[in-house]
Amino acid sequence: MKNSAKPTPKQASITMKSGVTLGASLIASVPRSKQKAFLKTADDETIAALPYLFDFWAMPHQLPPQGDWRTWIVLGGRGAGKTRAGSEWVRAQVEGACPSSGGKRRRIGLIAETYEQAREVMVFGESGILAVTPPDRRPVWIATRRMLKWPNGATAQIFSANDPEALRGPQFDAVWADEFAKWPKAEDAWDMVQFCLRLGDAPQACVTTTPRATVALRDILGRSSTVKTHAVTQDNSANLAQDFLTEIEARYAGTRLGRQELAGEMLTDVDGAMWSYAQLSDVQVDAAPKLDAIVVAVDPPVTSHAGSDECGIIVAGVIAQGPPRDWSVVVLEDASVSAASPTAWARAAIDAMTRHNADRLIAEVNQGGDMVQEIIRQVDPHVPYRAVHASRGKVLRAEPVAALYEQGKVAHLRGLSTLEDQMCQMTRGGYTGKGSPDRVDALVWCIYDLVLRPARDWQAPRVRTL
Repeated sequence: MKNSAKPTPKQASITMKSGVTLGASLIASVPRSKQKAFLKTADDETIAALPYLFDFWAMPHQLPPQGDWRTWIVLGGRGAGKTRAGSEWVRAQVEGACPSSGGKRRRIGLIAETYEQAREVMVFGESGILAVTPPDRRPVWIATRRMLKWPNGATAQIFSANDPEALRGPQFDAVWADEFAKWPKAEDAWDMVQFCLRLGDAPQACVTTTPRATVALRDILGRSSTVKTHAVTQDNSANLAQDFLTEIEARYAGTRLGRQELAGEMLTDVDGAMWSYAQLSDVQVDAAPKLDAIVVAVDPPVTSHAGSDECGIIVAGVIAQGPPRDWSVVVLEDASVSAASPTAWARAAIDAMTRHNADRLIAEVNQGGDMVQEIIRQVDPHVPYRAVHASRGKVLRAEPVAALYEQGKVAHLRGLSTLEDQMCQMTRGGYTGKGSPDRVDALVWCIYDLVLRPARDWQAPRVRTL
């Protein structure tokens, strides 16, 4: 790109051979067919400039929301384009109409967990500031001052969040904070950032991070002056290696770590919950061992139509290595369904039995009574079946099952995230989620039948391999 005084594409306009000037946001918003037509008619200089025209390429989560805000948080999975969003936001703050013209901001703070991470990711990284800036506007790195300096005089200085005291002296009109959720001293560092943001009419901060349920991040997200955009790793698949996507999806899809690191979800625990996300993450396994018994438990909905509660269907097996207190349980599948008819949920439960070669089907009959068995028999007259009746409330039934988890006697196959969400919303004061905890109810009946039912009622079938 020529070092000239005319506006570069970052200033959101391109003049084509026809003499027509197009705005970058306009180009980005038109149908793909018109974008292709534009590319065919663009001259060589325009084509060369396009990589630096972020409005043309940006995904929605990478662009700051409209309106008045003090903090913009970009939550996203690994590789979702968060760093690029932060780098381009800094560009948009400091660049003017031409390389020597001033922009909206002149003093920027760049903060990562360590100085090294700030330098290697935010400044020199593949999506860092130097990489995304056109040559005629590229800032100079002054290593002795840990500072970038632009041709128009704007500066950006790097800081470590591990050293909050270093933020006592500086002052900024904008801050980019990267991977905020992993800062060990996040609350202290963020307090210092607020005192530093005191230049200009409306100083702002951009926070790019993979979410973690930290007190500091929850506090910022809860403020009325904060706006948020969100993306999953898959949203940026066009810029990621296919082997990487295939491997991480196979390994982490449906796990707590996957939901945090790939889906960019912030998983928070409910006060007083019987289970926590960290606890359930620790019990996940990739495969089940040989099991001595497998059961399918069903918590039928009161009604079956659009809008009804789901039918909880859980499959679990047990390893009989001695008396009941020494047994271990593996939760194999959450086969729950939103059934339009009773026959539909009954068929789903029996299909789950077939998949796992289960020994029996258990169904709670508090609501349906004998009708539950009749519905199941309509689908399979010979299915091994046992009815259970709840004489205590959901919380009391769940407590001994939660105790087994605490003792390390229950494992989960990976991919049971919806069940685990319900479990983490089950407190000793009741269920805090929406609707009914159908999946948790079915889980409780599974484990009760396999482990907690009196030993004289249990007959061990043959050993099987899944």
